[in-house]
Amino acid sequence: MLKVLFFARLREELDCPGLELPWDPALADLDALQDWLGATRGERWRELLAQDNLVRARNQSVVNGNCALHDGDEVAFFPPVTGG
Repeated sequence: MLKVLFFARLREELDCPGLELPWDPALADLDALQDWLGATRGERWRELLAQDNLVRARNQSVVNGNCALHDGDEVAFFPPVTGG
């Protein structure tokens, strides 16, 4: 199973705090999971998850680039950080 969490404005705009997905080897990396969520959840999800500067984490560690996912992992998506 993959636990997928959404935070801050992203959580509000998706109207979804998180999902629990059965493990699927087709979602074995972060990019594949993000693409799948965008493709299966509708246009708004696709738009929000396609942001270049989206912050992603695996098991509570921020990930730069892609990484492998494993059954039992927790994945989190954060909106781009802005401000001053």
